[in-house]
Amino acid sequence: MRYLSDIMEGVAFTELQGSADVDITAIVFDSRKVVPGCLFVAMKGTLVDGHDYIEQAVKDGAVAVICEELPAHVTGEVDFLMVADSAKALGIIAANFYENPSSNLKLVGVTGTNGKTTIATLLYKLFRDMGYKCGLLSTVENQINGRVIAATHTTPDPVALNKLLSDMVNEGCDYCFMEVSSHAVAQHRINGLTFSGGIFSNLTHDHLDYHKTFESYLKAKKQFFDTLPKSAFALTNIDDKNGSVMLQNTAAHKKTYGLKSMADYKARIIENQFSGLFLNIDNQEVWFKLVGTFNAYNLLAVYATAMLLEQDEAKVLVSLSKLSGAEGRFDYITAPNKTVGIVDYAHTPDAVQNVLSTIHDIRKGSEKVITVIGCGGDRDKTKRPVMAKVASEWSDKVILTSDNPRSEDPALIIKDMEAGVDPAFKRHTLSIADRREAIKTACMLAQPGDIILLAGKGHEKYQEIKGVKNHFDDMEELLEQFKLMN
Repeated sequence: MRYLSDIMEGVAFTELQGSADVDITAIVFDSRKVVPGCLFVAMKGTLVDGHDYIEQAVKDGAVAVICEELPAHVTGEVDFLMVADSAKALGIIAANFYENPSSNLKLVGVTGTNGKTTIATLLYKLFRDMGYKCGLLSTVENQINGRVIAATHTTPDPVALNKLLSDMVNEGCDYCFMEVSSHAVAQHRINGLTFSGGIFSNLTHDHLDYHKTFESYLKAKKQFFDTLPKSAFALTNIDDKNGSVMLQNTAAHKKTYGLKSMADYKARIIENQFSGLFLNIDNQEVWFKLVGTFNAYNLLAVYATAMLLEQDEAKVLVSLSKLSGAEGRFDYITAPNKTVGIVDYAHTPDAVQNVLSTIHDIRKGSEKVITVIGCGGDRDKTKRPVMAKVASEWSDKVILTSDNPRSEDPALIIKDMEAGVDPAFKRHTLSIADRREAIKTACMLAQPGDIILLAGKGHEKYQEIKGVKNHFDDMEELLEQFKLMN
């Protein structure tokens, strides 16, 4: 039995209509998912106001309602609790409903523009390899000790999130490593969670369609660290210009990592090749399977986290040296004619430059770099010309194409991208809206030994067009074309 009064613990409410002694069977914030005996949380969204559906929710069986404004007609059969912010309350309520699962394992959150998925995935793989039962919450997929659960958001909603954490606790997990998106912080999806640690990777241009300004985006990331408890650690990339900002107001134990600056955890790149990275980490020389400077930072963040979680240094480095990264992050294959193909999720200007600069560091000299790149529809438009600019400046040939156009016209998205290409690079730039044709064209243009980068979609197995997700896999398309190369 979960009484309303119990799951409201820690939530400040301004008015109560009813007894709060009613038994709650479920928590619902989407009126279409109301079930008999549930608590309906009415939230004001960007497109829909849940308060407009309170009456329908009650008709469909909700026995209690959390709201910011009481409806005009309050029935005595249903408990109503008024709060200042329903979204903030939902996280605490969901945590209470599932008996605060985050306090029964060590929960580590990873935030930043780039690297979140790789860091969280590597931590999950590392700790499992060292014998622990673990959970993973990531953009690519959620996992509970090897059992895969499809991911729909980088950070799930508070109810789904606490249900997953509860399942992890019930299955004996010791740790959970999760991505913490800026949307999740701003929308209070992580309210009510108890974190054992937080990791900051970097901060670059992204999500300004939602946050509007870079300052708001930064504040959302920083808010995660501001709310960490004293018992937690706050680990930041001190080489990033915003790294120290994350630590300014946190009560957590402050630690830093970096390749360039003085830091608590240091690394130095000895060799960087397509076959991997040779690093000196805290005076230990180790070969890793991941590639590129950006992955040197990711590996160092994982190593530092393991040290802060009091793991054995030698065991950590041995296990970490055997691991591959997350799917769709610098995945590369080689064609029979030695053409190299790379699939990467890079969908921000900084991420695209990181991948292309890594390719330039590794290539022998005469190989051409051909980049296929698009930008998502219904998302931050300001980064479109910047991404095309970066791609054209760092590639010998660029093909601008569609990513997930969603409700937008792919041709108009490409037009936005074309505006960023300097006139000097226009003759090296093609525009082909059909992504499959763009990939095929890149492969036809490639000479033996050339390098093809497919940027933007990474692990995704679909292309979203006009509300429909059609099967599409960059690696699948690349493999098909590479079969034709001799």
